[in-house]
Amino acid sequence: MLFFLKLIDYLLAAVAIASFGIIYFDSSNQEHIIAASVALTLAIGLFIFNRQSVNSAKRKAERNQLSKRAKLYTSLLSKDTQLDHNTVLPARTKALEYSQELIDDYKSSRDLNRTLYYVLQISTVILSGVTPILVLVDKLEAGQNWLKWLPVICPAVASIVASVVTSFPFEKNWMAANTAVELLESEQEKFILGITPAYRCYDIPEEDKQQQKISQAVELFINQVNSIHLPQAQQQTDSDQVNKERQDSPKPEEATTEQRLVV
Repeated sequence: MLFFLKLIDYLLAAVAIASFGIIYFDSSNQEHIIAASVALTLAIGLFIFNRQSVNSAKRKAERNQLSKRAKLYTSLLSKDTQLDHNTVLPARTKALEYSQELIDDYKSSRDLNRTLYYVLQISTVILSGVTPILVLVDKLEAGQNWLKWLPVICPAVASIVASVVTSFPFEKNWMAANTAVELLESEQEKFILGITPAYRCYDIPEEDKQQQKISQAVELFINQVNSIHLPQAQQQTDSDQVNKERQDSPKPEEATTEQRLVV
């Protein structure tokens, strides 16, 4: 099902590209432009709708996978062990779903911050390197007036981009999110396989104690996940608060002017 939905995505993208090409290269034919515009609009609308279906299918597949992984510990238990699967398996599944949601969120944050950091850094380097070359444009007798503005526009854009890079900790957020992903995935695997004494329950002979150990393992896993997530969330909140205070604080020149007016 997921493969079929992704195939529809590719087909709709191909229709959109073909429609755009017809509009651009066959602009003299009014009928073709109208047909291509309608096809482009429908392709974009269906693509957006289909993306929602793809995301829903992905979430369903992930839930099924987590349910299977939650049952892995039963293969390590003795066949004579009778557990309350109506409570144990849903609890383990919910715990894994909670950790997986955090992992997905941190992965999205990591990818976004990493992309922004690299794009802004590369843009700063390119604009800074091109600026000295554009100075020569003033000495050329070019017929285009807008070329004369490039030596002014590029340094200004480079300065703005550099300010954005220094004002927002994209690299710090990217590294913090990557660390959180690694820690959460490691803790998740420990919980699934029961490879640490805190999560190991299959070596306990008494069935009652084994049931209690499984419940304690779920509780401990949630606490471990929160201990990884909450410091990251608090750090992000503090960083946002610092950036807001920097933006709200008056500039030195403005503060000096206000002090003079008070005097």
